[in-house]
Amino acid sequence: MNSKLQSLWNKLVNYETISYLICGVLTTVINYIVNYICYYRMSIGTFTANLIAWVVAVIFAFFVNKIFVFRSRNWKAHVLLHEFYTFIAARLLSLAFEAVFMVATVEYLHIENWIAKIFANVFVVIMNYFASKFFIFKNDKEAPHAEKSDN
Repeated sequence: MNSKLQSLWNKLVNYETISYLICGVLTTVINYIVNYICYYRMSIGTFTANLIAWVVAVIFAFFVNKIFVFRSRNWKAHVLLHEFYTFIAARLLSLAFEAVFMVATVEYLHIENWIAKIFANVFVVIMNYFASKFFIFKNDKEAPHAEKSDN
C-alpha cells in the first residue's frame, strides 16, 4: 500500500506540478490585482473588469507556462503560433466558465467579488493545467525525437 501511495505522490508532486502551481499563483495574483484595480478603483463593471484581468493574466501565463512549467524550448514561428492559439482557445473556455460563474455569483447571488473570484480560480487552474499538459505543450516533448531523425 505504501508503494502505491508513494507512486501517486510522485505523480502528483514533481517539478511540473510544483512549478505550475507557483506560476499559477503568480498569474492569479496578477489577475486579482488587475481585477481589483478595474473593479474597485476604476469602477469598471464585473464582466469587463474580469475580462481585462483575464487578458493580462493569460499573456503572462502563456510565457511562464511555455518557459518554466512545460519547458517548451521551440521558438519556431509555427510552433509558437500553434501553442499560443491552442493556449488561447483553452483559456477562452475557462474564461467562459469564469465569466458565467462571476456574474452569477456576484450579480445574482450577491457574493462579494473577491470571494467569488477565489472559487472561480480554483476550477480554472485545474482546467488549465490539464489543457496545457495534454493538448498545448505536449507536442514539444516529441519535437527533439523528430529533429534527431531529420539529421
